[in-house]
Amino acid sequence: MGEYTGQTRILVAVDCIIFGFDGSDIKILLVERDLAPDKGKWSLMGGFMRPNESPEDAANRVLQLRTGLNNVYMEQFRVFGKPDRDPVERTLSIAYFALIDIQQYQQQLVSDNHPEWFLLTDMPDLIFDHAEMVKLALKELRYKAALHPILFQLLPGKFTIPQLQALYEGVYQTRFDDRNFSRKLLSTGLLVKQNEKDKQSSKKGAFYYQLDQSHYEEKFEKFLNLVPNPDKFF
Repeated sequence: MGEYTGQTRILVAVDCIIFGFDGSDIKILLVERDLAPDKGKWSLMGGFMRPNESPEDAANRVLQLRTGLNNVYMEQFRVFGKPDRDPVERTLSIAYFALIDIQQYQQQLVSDNHPEWFLLTDMPDLIFDHAEMVKLALKELRYKAALHPILFQLLPGKFTIPQLQALYEGVYQTRFDDRNFSRKLLSTGLLVKQNEKDKQSSKKGAFYYQLDQSHYEEKFEKFLNLVPNPDKFF
């Protein structure tokens, strides 16, 4: 097979913005960079795409190799390609955001590169344009969450309404009215109340709920009104 003559080679990388929820706070997973320049500084999960890989294959490989995580929800959302974004070589980055339940995957994290969870409001300085990636990934996540119950990917199989409210408030960095949020949530018909209660958060306890997967497709549009005035977040 021939080559295109007179063309400059450009590297292609993938970067994964991993959002997690620990039951009370929304966080982001970062690692210490192991390459110069900026070795030892905080970075997103990233790596170069191999010639025989699709972007999705590369993102999954990088995620598994650098964190030990696999089979998590991941979605491509943007390509970052400013000519000077990487000071070493001309590099395009295909960015993905991933959503995981921290409590479910915490024990799987590998120790290489010292992965650490940070609050979105308390992130350290990041290398290159990674801070911009996080900002735009959060914007995309907010947009998706206002149209679709995508944030359930961050929850365990059973959860309480206060936990779900804390998740939405963390993603949107705002406060929702307790009664209105609960009323809108239950009116979707997508939550199945369990007999069991979470007694850790209060003496009275809060009932656990599960997502009704059998009616998910037909009822998910009722989540459209869950976030008041979503346009102000974009």
